[in-house]
Amino acid sequence: MLTIKDLLTIQSIDGIKIIAGEQGINNVISIVNIMENPDAFDWLSSNELLLSTGYIFKDNSELQNTIIKELAEINCSGLCIKMHRYFDQIPQNMIDHANKYGLPLLALPFEYTLSKVIAIINEKASGRYDLLNRKTLDMHNALFRIALEGGGLDRIASELSETINNPILILDQDWHLLHYTEIWHNPIPLDSCLTLSKNRPVFTRDFTESVPRNISQIKKSIKRIYHAKDYEVKCRILPVAVANHIYGYIVVWQTVWELTEFDYIVLEQASTIVALERIKAREIEEVKLKIRQDFFDDLLTGKITSSDSLQTLCDLHGLQSSYMYFCMVMNIEPIELENLEDIIDRKYELDRIAKKCVDLVYDNSSKAPGEITCFYRNNRIIILIGQNEQKPVVSASEAKQFANELYSALVDKIKKTLFFIGVGRQYKNIASLHKSFTEAHEAIRLMQKFNSKGEVSHFDDYSVYHFLGSNIKDIELEDFFLKRLGKLYEHDQEFGTSLMVTLDNYFLYNQNVSEAAKAMFIHRNTFIYRIEKIKEILNMDLKNSEELLQIQLALKIGKLLHKE
Repeated sequence: MLTIKDLLTIQSIDGIKIIAGEQGINNVISIVNIMENPDAFDWLSSNELLLSTGYIFKDNSELQNTIIKELAEINCSGLCIKMHRYFDQIPQNMIDHANKYGLPLLALPFEYTLSKVIAIINEKASGRYDLLNRKTLDMHNALFRIALEGGGLDRIASELSETINNPILILDQDWHLLHYTEIWHNPIPLDSCLTLSKNRPVFTRDFTESVPRNISQIKKSIKRIYHAKDYEVKCRILPVAVANHIYGYIVVWQTVWELTEFDYIVLEQASTIVALERIKAREIEEVKLKIRQDFFDDLLTGKITSSDSLQTLCDLHGLQSSYMYFCMVMNIEPIELENLEDIIDRKYELDRIAKKCVDLVYDNSSKAPGEITCFYRNNRIIILIGQNEQKPVVSASEAKQFANELYSALVDKIKKTLFFIGVGRQYKNIASLHKSFTEAHEAIRLMQKFNSKGEVSHFDDYSVYHFLGSNIKDIELEDFFLKRLGKLYEHDQEFGTSLMVTLDNYFLYNQNVSEAAKAMFIHRNTFIYRIEKIKEILNMDLKNSEELLQIQLALKIGKLLHKE
C-alpha cells in the first residue's frame, strides 16, 4: 500500500518535497492522474494523486483555493505541482488551504516529466491492486447473487448502503424515486429534506438539470451539492446505464462517511447490477403493457363482443363495466422532434414527452367529471373517463371544460409542442366506448383539416362536417356548394372581397348584425351593406328557413372543400 510518506522516499523521484498538508502524509495513493482541466472535479475519485503544471490556476487565487478544498472533499491523496514551469514557488494561499484541509501539497522538481512520474508511482502501487481487486470481486459476487435470487432493488440498495455506510437513493431515468435506504445514524435524514414518494420526483429541477444527460459526459460518479433548508448536502451521482442509454441514477447521500476508493468501485459495480434489474423490470413491464394494450386496442375498436369476457377483462384492467364512459384523444406534436436525426433518439424523446403528458393528466384528474384511465400510443394520449351510471350524463360543455383545463396545463408545462384534444360523446355502457373513441379521433381529424394550430373540440362541434364528409361524395358536395354559393365565391375570388366570411359570421352570431360586425372589426353599416350585396348576388332575401338551411350547409361544405 503506497502512501504519500512512501512517495517521498522513492529514489527515482529524488527531490520531491511536501510543502503543506503534512497531516495527510499517510494518505493512500491508488492511482495517479494529471489535472490540467478546471472541469475535472466531476471525474476524480478518492486516493488519486493529482499532478499539475499549475497552468489552469496560475493567475487565479480563487480557483487555487477551490481546487485544494475540492480535492480534500473528494479524499484525493494530494496535489503535486511541477515547479519552475508556471510557479517558482507555491502561493501562500494554497499552502494555507492545504494545511487547513489536510491535503498534502507537493513540489516536483522541474526535470521530471509528468508521464515519467505517473509510470514510477503506478509501478510502486501495483501490488496494492491485488488485495483491492479481490475485495471488490467479493462485493460484485454478493450483489450479483442478490440479483440472481430476485432480491430486487431493495436488497441491492440495502447491501450497497451498508457497504459504503451512507444512505442510498435509486431513481429512474426521469429522476423519479424507485427505492431508497436510510441509515439510522444519518445526521441529515432523507425525509427531512426530500419528498420520498415512490415514482415521484425527489430532487429539485435545478439539481437534476446540473447533471449531464449525455452518458458520454459522465465518466465516473460526479459530485453535486443539494441545497435543502439549512443544509448543504454532498451527493455522489452515478448513472445506471447500458451503452448510451440511461436507465436511472444511484445517488449517495454522503452525510455519514467519506467515500473511499473501494466505495467508488463498489458503486460502479452496483450501477451495472441495478441496470440489469431495470432492464429485467422493463421487460416484465413491457409484457404486462402488451397484454394491457391488446385489451384496450380490442376495447377501442369494438372487438370484444361477449359481455362475460368484457366483465372479466374490465375487472382485470381496472375499469368499471357498469360505468358510463366517454373517450378523449390527445395528439402531441413536438415541434423540434424532427431536428433529431436518429430514429431511436426521436422515439425516446417522444416517449419521454408522452409519459410526462400522462403524469399531467393524472395530476389534473381531480377536475375530471369521472374516474380517469390514461395511457399512450406513440404520439397519442388516450383518456377514458368513467362515471357512475346513477349520475347525470356529462354534457359536451362539461367534457370540453375539463379538456380545456387539461390543455392549459399541458401548454404551460410542456413547451414547443402542439396539442390537439378531441372529445367523444358519453355512452351508457362500456361496450360502446369504441364509438366515443372514433368520434374523438374524428374531431381531431377535422380540427387538423381546418388548419387548426392546436386546440380542443368535442365531436358535436364537427358532427355536421362529419356527416357531410362521410356520407356524400366530393363531387356531389362540390355541386351543392356551387349551386348555392358559387356566385358569391367567384365574386370574392375576382374582386378580393370577404363576402363568404361575412356570411359565415352572420350565421355564427345568429344573424345579430351588431355582434357579427364587432367580431369582424368593421362598422355595423359596413356589415349591413355587405349583407345586402350578398342578397343581391345570390338573389335571396335570407329569410326563408329552407333557403337559410341550404346556405348554412353550403358554408360548411365550403370549409370541407377549402373554398373559403
